Amino acid sequence: MHKAGFVNIVGNPNVGKSTLMNQLVGERISIATFKAQTTRHRIMGIVNTPDMQIVFSDTPGVLKPNYKLQESMLAFSTGALKDADVLLYVTDVRESPGKNSDFLEKVSRMDVPVLVLINKIDDSTQEEVTRLVEEWRERLPEAEILAISAKMKFGTQTVLERVKELLPESPAYFDKDQWTDKPARFFVSEIVREKILLYYDKEIPYAVEVVVEQFKEHASSIHISTVIYCERESQKGILIGHKGVALKKVSTEARRALEKFFDKSVFLEIFVKVDKDWRSKEKRLERYGYKLD
Repeated sequence: MHKAGFVNIVGNPNVGKSTLMNQLVGERISIATFKAQTTRHRIMGIVNTPDMQIVFSDTPGVLKPNYKLQESMLAFSTGALKDADVLLYVTDVRESPGKNSDFLEKVSRMDVPVLVLINKIDDSTQEEVTRLVEEWRERLPEAEILAISAKMKFGTQTVLERVKELLPESPAYFDKDQWTDKPARFFVSEIVREKILLYYDKEIPYAVEVVVEQFKEHASSIHISTVIYCERESQKGILIGHKGVALKKVSTEARRALEKFFDKSVFLEIFVKVDKDWRSKEKRLERYGYKLD
């Protein structure tokens, strides 16, 4: 008997979905930072065993969109409800079960197993967690409720074992040696964007898109050229910084992360260009790989 299926991870921004994804897959394939709206695309991580294939899927946080980019992000999350064999709805100890009632109403009507994962329990008390478990049980009575801490790796193995039990019988969807559906260029742009999220404040991280212009891989090294697109000339100045110091810091940290990721020497070039109001333009979003329905 062989099992295979799509296990889709959804939830609001900043509840730890990406950290959970990385723990379940055993690879660092999703950006995990302290800032909301980190994930912009649907990212798959594939776990293979001789008799099983689990296709985990991390999605952008559920939010009410204010511009075209956020509409695309919400479309990725809503789409994840349609092809799930198992749904993981991630919340945390700070979030009320009453948030995003429209999205939760769709979750409640699903006919596949739903696990509600209350994350970050290391930041709460036993009494508070117990109260939240009861509230979520009342909100989604058909779902299983599990309390976890993805950061501390508490309860994540239990989630993985439960997912294995719930998977349907099916042949594998991907080659057994494949661990993600994304190309190498995607992870380059995500790693550079992660450093931008970490090192810049306010609107800057959300107003940029990273495009890989060149990716030349050799036996022991990789030559990469990227462009950071922002929406304003003022943002370009902030990204570069005085005498290029800010951009140099991003480039250095991204290069180190890329060398660890690819296990090769990396030569990284980063340029900054302005693409005015790109987040609100459908043609630009499509060029950058966003889904617009």
